[in-house]
Amino acid sequence: MPKRKRGVTGDAASRREAIRKRERRVAETDEERNRRLSTMAQRGQKRRAEDTEEQRNSRLSTMAQRGQDRRAEETEEQRTVDWSDMAQTSPAEKSRRNRRTKK
Repeated sequence: MPKRKRGVTGDAASRREAIRKRERRVAETDEERNRRLSTMAQRGQKRRAEDTEEQRNSRLSTMAQRGQDRRAEETEEQRTVDWSDMAQTSPAEKSRRNRRTKK
């Protein structure tokens, strides 16, 4: 990860804003959180609905590239461990893990 540049105008202000957002999220109720996430999802749906085919293809291409990059960075050992874990994990345990990560 590259070092953070210092002295860039607005850098300290953007860090403070990020801290305020994080603190606000910690204090929010489940209802407020659900409303915020729902609003974000609606904005994304609206943006995607307005996309041209070219924009959509570009977005999908970028997603595919990120996945390829992530897989390329994985070591063979990591892949082996992941496959081994998947083979040994029961469907009930997988479901339990998924519920835990979605919250």
